[in-house]
Amino acid sequence: MKVELSYKGDEEFTTVNETGNTVEIDMLPADQKQHQSPTQLLLSALSACAAVDIVSMVKKRRKTFVDLKAETTGERRDEHPRGFTKIHMKYIITSPDLTQEEADRIVDLATTKYCSVAASISADQTHSVEIIRE
Repeated sequence: MKVELSYKGDEEFTTVNETGNTVEIDMLPADQKQHQSPTQLLLSALSACAAVDIVSMVKKRRKTFVDLKAETTGERRDEHPRGFTKIHMKYIITSPDLTQEEADRIVDLATTKYCSVAASISADQTHSVEIIRE
């Protein structure tokens, strides 16, 4: 696996992977921000990594899958390096027939066993699940 980074400006960069997909990154102040920062991308990657397995496991259980959303928050150290100390992932699954017990088990497996991004992060990670029924 490989990505290449290119300089766009003092706080702006573009990355490209081996198949040519790009990601724009900036560390600009909030009022000038146009893209996600590296730390926001880490939270995004964490959310998406587990999400793939959550969707797959819901469908493998032959439950009706309608939608999935995630709200991922992180707390960082005050001193440098300002790494994450705590991360919480809340997954919101829309399904008329998925039980809370099944959802809890699926999200636990996805976030603690199968997600390689989660396994690469030393911060304390927690998760929760909300089911929306239509």
